[in-house]
Amino acid sequence: MYFALMGKLDARRKGLLEDKEKGFTLIELLVVVIIIGILAAIAIPVYLNVQNNAKDSAVKSDLANAKTAVIAYQTEKGNLPDGSSTGQKLEASNTELGKYGLTVSANTKDLKYGTAPTTGASTFCIQQTSDSGKTFRITESTSVVDKACGAA
Repeated sequence: MYFALMGKLDARRKGLLEDKEKGFTLIELLVVVIIIGILAAIAIPVYLNVQNNAKDSAVKSDLANAKTAVIAYQTEKGNLPDGSSTGQKLEASNTELGKYGLTVSANTKDLKYGTAPTTGASTFCIQQTSDSGKTFRITESTSVVDKACGAA
């Protein structure tokens, strides 16, 4: 009888121990939460940087496209499209450049176009500020650079 009673107590004790081992301890849960926090702190800035790079790339592409349209216009007409030295807004829908392939992406709001302040100018500059805050320009003789028109 003693052995039978001890057997039942031993079985019951093992059952209680097994019940206690079914969940995670508070420390284990805290470690998991800390690891998730560290991963989020690393991943979020990287994601935002990728978004800004994509916005900058869209603006650079639109500037190169606008340069191609202006040069196509100049080739056919013999002169540059009208522009002011302070810069005017270029839009594919309401300028003649739309006929020469000018298109802009959704991220590009205002392409600013200007020619040299002389009649019959052969130089131009197109600039755009990206949603990331960077200003880019392209001229008749340069590729896209990270500067505004008129900046050295």
